[in-house]
Amino acid sequence: MVRTTQDYEVARDYGAGEPAGVGWVAFAAVMLGFTGLWNVFDGIAAISNAHVFTANANYVFSDLNTWGWIVLIFGVLQGIAAFSLLTGSEWARWFGVASASVNALGQLWFAPAYPWWSIAIFALDILIIYALVVYGGSRLRT
Repeated sequence: MVRTTQDYEVARDYGAGEPAGVGWVAFAAVMLGFTGLWNVFDGIAAISNAHVFTANANYVFSDLNTWGWIVLIFGVLQGIAAFSLLTGSEWARWFGVASASVNALGQLWFAPAYPWWSIAIFALDILIIYALVVYGGSRLRT
C-alpha cells in the first residue's frame, strides 16, 4: 500500500497559536549559549597559552593573555544572557543584544589570534542580535 501526504496531515499548521518569532528567539538563546561556551573555551585556551592560536600576532592592545581574559568574561556574560532569554523578559532581550554586540566587537579584535573562527563567531553574533532586536522581548507574550 502506497501512502500519500494526506495520510500524514501535512497541511496541518503546527505553529498555530504561537507568536511570530518564537523560533528566532529560541535560536538566539541556544546560539548565545553555544557562543558563550565557545568563548569560555577560547578564553581558557588563550590564558593557558595553548598552541591553537596564530603565533606572533599583533593585537589592538595588550597580548593574547589579556584577550583571553576578555573573551572569557564575554563568554560568561553570554551564558547568563542565554539563560535569562528563556524567561522572555525585556531586560534579558537587551542584555543579550548588548553581550552579543560587545562580543562581536571583541571577536574582531581577537581575529589576529584565530581569524576564521573569530569571523564565524562574529557572523553568529550578528544573527543573534537580529533575532533579539526584531522578535525578542515582550512581543512574544502578546
